[in-house]
Amino acid sequence: MSAPVSGESGGTSRPLRAVALGGGHGLQMSLAALRRVTTDITAVVTVADDGGSSGRLRRELGMLPPGDLRKALSALASERDSERVWGRLFEHRFGGNGALAGHAVGNLVFAGLLEVLGDPIAVLDRACELLGVQGRVLPMSLEPLDMEAEVVGLDEDRDAVRTIRGQVAIASTPGRVKRVRLTAANGQAHPPRAAPEAVRAVLDADVVLLGPGSWFTSVLPHLLVPELREALVNTTAQRIVVLNLVPQPGETADFSPEQHLDVIAEHAPKLRVDAVLADTDAVPTPDRLRAAAAELGAQTLLDRVAATTASGRHEPDALAASLTAALERRTDRWR
Repeated sequence: MSAPVSGESGGTSRPLRAVALGGGHGLQMSLAALRRVTTDITAVVTVADDGGSSGRLRRELGMLPPGDLRKALSALASERDSERVWGRLFEHRFGGNGALAGHAVGNLVFAGLLEVLGDPIAVLDRACELLGVQGRVLPMSLEPLDMEAEVVGLDEDRDAVRTIRGQVAIASTPGRVKRVRLTAANGQAHPPRAAPEAVRAVLDADVVLLGPGSWFTSVLPHLLVPELREALVNTTAQRIVVLNLVPQPGETADFSPEQHLDVIAEHAPKLRVDAVLADTDAVPTPDRLRAAAAELGAQTLLDRVAATTASGRHEPDALAASLTAALERRTDRWR
């Protein structure tokens, strides 16, 4: 396990302020690794999910889709016996065929607390208290967002561009995603607005982690909210991109590691990155990845971070060790 990394504030040591941006299982992996590095963690979570329990609650109640927020809470939940049962309860999903079928308990708790408290940030802070979370979970926006993508490969003319709407449809498309956009929900004309707390967390951070995860539907959306994108551009934090271990069917099928970086540059041309972290075995042409990383201003760290027991998943201890190496800028680990 990696030793905690501390920041310096006015000559006194404090825990490193880490912010991880993403959604779903990729964000859970980032948070699991960061827990081994620091105790001051903020998760900034996508809010464009329109499928499953989250999609149902979003459509019925007009609320933020709670699923990815719930997963982030569970990833940061205390492992003490007094809080562990609450973490298990939040992840419990109802079976059967009734009205509750498919709903996770945590999603329903979020919906109920929102009706009582009226503020999604207050709801998440209260849930953090209940689960013994050290840190914070924040939505990237205070309103649910809609997503659409430009996709090729769906017609006889393989270069014809079609527009697909909805996060679930984009994530499962058999075509190849070229570009994604976010809009405010319910046809509102204004661009997506960031949660002020999320913007402040990025600006105050010592390190910001982007990836791993579903590249177009979990990672890139943070770059499509103007205020959050500007915060990522302007923060003094060290910005680290963690690449996936394998391409994902639909979203990034046949993508090379460097193409993941290319789409970051396309969606956020002003963003500079300090480090790109990738698994050694997942990079067939390291020189190409180094060149693409250099275009973003980043160095490349190749390390063995893949789990041996789960295909396509990072190993938290190994990822934590590599993140620590990047943060400490230990030149013997850079290749």
